[in-house]
Amino acid sequence: MKRTLQSLVGGGLLAWAVALAPLPANPQPALPPPPAGSTTPTGAAEVRQFTLSNGMTLIVKPDRRAPTAVHMVWLRVGSMDEDDGQSGVAHVLEHMLFKGTQELKPGEFSRRVAALGGTDNAFTARDYTGYHQQIPAERLEDVMRLEADRFANNQWPDDEFRRELEVVKEERRLRVEDSPRALMFEVLNATTFLASPYRRPIVGWMSDLEAMTPEDARAFYRRWYTPANAAVVVAGDVDPAEVLKLAERHYGRIPARPVPPRKPQGEPPQRGPRQVEIKAPADQAFTAMQFKVPRLTSFESTRENDDALALSVLDAVLDGHGGARLPRALTQGADRVADSVGASNGLWGRGPQLFTLTGVPAPGKTPEQVRAALRAEVDRVAREGITEAELQRVKTRWIAAEVYKLDSIFSQARELGAYWAYGLPLDSGERLIRRLRDITPAQVQAVAARYFGDDQLTIGTLRPLPLEKPAAPRQPPPGARH
Repeated sequence: MKRTLQSLVGGGLLAWAVALAPLPANPQPALPPPPAGSTTPTGAAEVRQFTLSNGMTLIVKPDRRAPTAVHMVWLRVGSMDEDDGQSGVAHVLEHMLFKGTQELKPGEFSRRVAALGGTDNAFTARDYTGYHQQIPAERLEDVMRLEADRFANNQWPDDEFRRELEVVKEERRLRVEDSPRALMFEVLNATTFLASPYRRPIVGWMSDLEAMTPEDARAFYRRWYTPANAAVVVAGDVDPAEVLKLAERHYGRIPARPVPPRKPQGEPPQRGPRQVEIKAPADQAFTAMQFKVPRLTSFESTRENDDALALSVLDAVLDGHGGARLPRALTQGADRVADSVGASNGLWGRGPQLFTLTGVPAPGKTPEQVRAALRAEVDRVAREGITEAELQRVKTRWIAAEVYKLDSIFSQARELGAYWAYGLPLDSGERLIRRLRDITPAQVQAVAARYFGDDQLTIGTLRPLPLEKPAAPRQPPPGARH
């Protein structure tokens, strides 16, 4: 299924941690005015952002259509913040946050959330880590108390770590090593990026998991799980003033510590095409082309920001709906070149972004033919441009998605957390729509001509080997959370 607008917010779902101190003596801070530029979307009140006494961020979005609330804790740390030789530690630590505190036994956190009538889980991405619960609104303080405790007091015995590490290793086998396309993308990303930490897989290389120690996870926890590197996001049937009081009571007492400095890890210019091939048992071949493109860093009109927006429009024109250019041109008719095709633009993130074209060859066709056909469609846009009707269809769908996302309180909270993690304004969704309205056909044509040459291209190809004797499908490991 093609992504909706809100799915541009983050990456994929896959990994959370100082002792409670006395309540601060200073009185509760007064409610500040709403952030500049905030608006009131249908069905929800204005988003409010606060800074707690220890530097932790609090973001609150009331939505009173149902007596429920979503509570999330976000950390601006993910797999891109790991050191070489410790890939996967952010994700492993996410698992260990469910393994106890001074007050809770392993697994008791989730049992208590369930007893409150709620659900919980967590995720790790390249740019961030998040923990979330959805509960009846009147139980918000209960989950805040639980989450603040494990943020500040996460602890577990070494044997618990070793058991959970086996769960993560099995997760890697299930999701990567048993999936030929996932395996190909893992190698492709490691080839596309040389210096950027995006080259490392979120789940970690198996050799790094094999060598990981309990102290590796504890050190990562001590380094990054500090209030100044975290945000609490609450959305639902809540009052911002009351949420602020609860947050100061439970999170504000966690001792403040500085966020460690982050060294720049820029990607050097690519000076020619790269190509990798993976051979694995599979039904069909598969190919992907990754082109380095600019990312959106702000909503100021600059060359890179404007091009990043125009590339997202190009993405939607090529593959934004069933009648888009790529599926219509390449997957229909008796002589179709592909069984399926796709396009995806990485609009924003903490690291470098890519525009990706993918395809599965139709019977009798080759990956090379699919790649040629995909590039021919981009070249066609570069030569002939797009129609005003195509552009308006894309904009209409995006505006509709901005309204539909309000149906999900979880989606609202997740979007706000991701904007915070990226360092973007909390009303970025609305700003994005306003900026996209101004993108012209000429801008889309220009980026199609500018970014799809060979110098910034890395190609990945899955060459299918004969399928082995069918085996019982691998089941998710006990304790897998995602």
